[in-house]
Amino acid sequence: MPDHSQAPLKVGVIGVGYLGRFHALIYSRLEQAELVGVCDTDPARIATVADEAGCPGWDDPLALIGQVDAVSIAVPTTAHREIACAYLEQGIHVLLEKPLAVGASDGAAIVKAAEQQGLVLQVGHLERFNAGIMALAARIDGPRYIEAQRMGGFVERATDVDVVADLMIHDLDIILALVEGELVDVRAVGTPVLTDRIDIASARLEFSSGTVANAVASRVSDKKTRRIRVFQPTGYLSLDFIEQTLDIAAPERREEAERPEIQRSRIKVEPVRPLDREIEAFLDCVRQRKRPLVDGRTGLRALELALKVQASIAGDGR
Repeated sequence: MPDHSQAPLKVGVIGVGYLGRFHALIYSRLEQAELVGVCDTDPARIATVADEAGCPGWDDPLALIGQVDAVSIAVPTTAHREIACAYLEQGIHVLLEKPLAVGASDGAAIVKAAEQQGLVLQVGHLERFNAGIMALAARIDGPRYIEAQRMGGFVERATDVDVVADLMIHDLDIILALVEGELVDVRAVGTPVLTDRIDIASARLEFSSGTVANAVASRVSDKKTRRIRVFQPTGYLSLDFIEQTLDIAAPERREEAERPEIQRSRIKVEPVRPLDREIEAFLDCVRQRKRPLVDGRTGLRALELALKVQASIAGDGR
C-alpha cells in the first residue's frame, strides 16, 4: 500500500490533452500529492484544466523545473525525448505516457538520463494496472499460444503515431511480460485506411521458448474489442478487458473417467481505475525509490518490439 505518512510530493503535469487532463485531476485529489501546476501549449486547455484541478498553468513545458519532485508527461511522442530528458537531468522523477519515444535511440537516451540520475522513470503502459490483466498474469503457466485483439473506432487524438504505437503496443508489452524466452521472429502486415499511417495491423511473434503470439490492432473498426486469449498445458484463459471477465477452461481428472473432463468457470474481476492505480504506484515508487512495474527498460523493450512490427509491415524487417 502507498505510504501516506510523509509530506505530499510536489507534482506537475506536462501536456493536458485527453490523457494529461486525467493525470492532473487524479493528482489534485490525492493526499500524497500536491499539484503545483500544469503546462500546455494551448491556452484554452491550460485555463480549463487549471481551473478543474485548482492549480496554476503555464504555456512553457519546462516551467515546472525547480518547482516539483515529479511530473507526468503526456505530450506528443515526438517531444518525449526533449521534455523528459530536461526534467530528468534536473533531478525530477518522470511518469511518461507510452510509447516511450518515437525511435529506439530517443528511448535509450531517456532511459540513460533516468539511470544516470538514479531517478524513477515509469512508462504509462496502463493495461499493466488493469485488474483483469493482474488476474490473468497470476494464472499463467507456460503459455504456448497467445492471441490479442484490440480494435475500435477512429479518433483524431492519437494520429501523431500509427496503430502499432498507439494500440498494439499495449498488447506487445503484455505479451513480453507473460512469455519467457527471447523473441526470435516477428512477421507483420498492416495498412493505412483513414490516415497516412498504419491504421490496422496484425503481428505474429515467435519466442525461443516455442511460444507463438498473434496481436491484431485496428482503429478503424465499428465494434470495440479488447480481448486476450491464452492457451497453455493447464488450460485456456480468455480475458475480456471491457466486460472485465476472465473465462477459464481447464482439464480435471475424475477417478471413474478414462480421460480428464474440461471444467469451465468465469471470474468477474472487480474493476479498478487503472490510471489511478498507475499514478499511485508511481508516487509510491518515488517515495520508496522502488523500481516501477513498467520501468524505462521495460518501456524500451516494448518500443523496440513495436519498431520491429513496423519494420516488418514496411517490408524491411527481415
